[in-house]
Amino acid sequence: MPTKLIVDCSTGETTEIELTAEEIVQQEADAIKSAERKAQEEAEAQAKAEAKASALAKLEALGLTEEEAAALIS
Repeated sequence: MPTKLIVDCSTGETTEIELTAEEIVQQEADAIKSAERKAQEEAEAQAKAEAKASALAKLEALGLTEEEAAALIS
C-alpha cells in the first residue's frame, strides 16, 4: 500500500503512514491530470514547431534566404 512521509520540523521526527483510500484515489486522479496536461503541452509545442517550419518555407518560397526568413520569425 502506498505511504506518505510526515516530517515534524520542530523535532526532526519523521513518520511513514499508509495513504487512505481517498488519498490514493486523489493521487491517481492527479497523475492522470498531469499526464493529460503534459500531452497537451507537447501537442501545442509540436503545432507551434510545425507552424514555424511552414512560415519559414513560405518565406523562402518568396525568395528570402534561410537566414533572412529565420530572422523575421525569431
